[in-house]
Amino acid sequence: MTDHDRPPEPSVPMDDDAGAAARGAVPEPAEPAAGEQEPGLAELRGPLEAILLITDEPVTVDVLATTLDVRPETVETALRELTEEYAAQGRGFDLREVAGGWRFYTRSEHSGVVERFVRDGQEVRLTQAALETLAVVAYRQPVSRARVSAVRGVNCDGVMRTLVLRGLIEEAGHEPETGAILYRTTNYFLERMGLRDLDELPELAPFLPDDVESFEDTDHATT
Repeated sequence: MTDHDRPPEPSVPMDDDAGAAARGAVPEPAEPAAGEQEPGLAELRGPLEAILLITDEPVTVDVLATTLDVRPETVETALRELTEEYAAQGRGFDLREVAGGWRFYTRSEHSGVVERFVRDGQEVRLTQAALETLAVVAYRQPVSRARVSAVRGVNCDGVMRTLVLRGLIEEAGHEPETGAILYRTTNYFLERMGLRDLDELPELAPFLPDDVESFEDTDHATT
């Protein structure tokens, strides 16, 4: 029998790896190559501290790992080492794991001086950035930090934290779609502004430049 007369060989199924590659499947992330080490605490300390200093909510290990392009296990180890380091150095703050994430907290033994600082700071004039942010919250409440930032065009996390500490705004539940914390003005805000209720807020339109879109348009753009 010649080769032309032979029946075709039955096809052999490809193994899982080859089949996945042929189907265009994305392979699992490769482990670091031999001799290639993941960054340690010395390399991760600065980036981790920078991220955690600007957040008002706990940040998960997975989010930090994705941002820093390292494995979650590496981030977890670095965070726990930082926690021990801060405790040993007697810093005025702790790094804590809460609600599935990590964030900084002032230490309880310093609560008195923190409260005194916040209370005494009530009479300090608000910055222009704080006034603008407070106006957005007042006219769009309840509103999330992300939407406030979208209206102002800059990150407002730090300013929002200041307004909360001053007692001018407070948490008002969560946004149904995203779960983001919503904020509203407080009775203290009304007192400081000399208002009986929010209905006495002046009309906003006369104070807006002609080239500024309405809050409603900006609000829809962030959803």
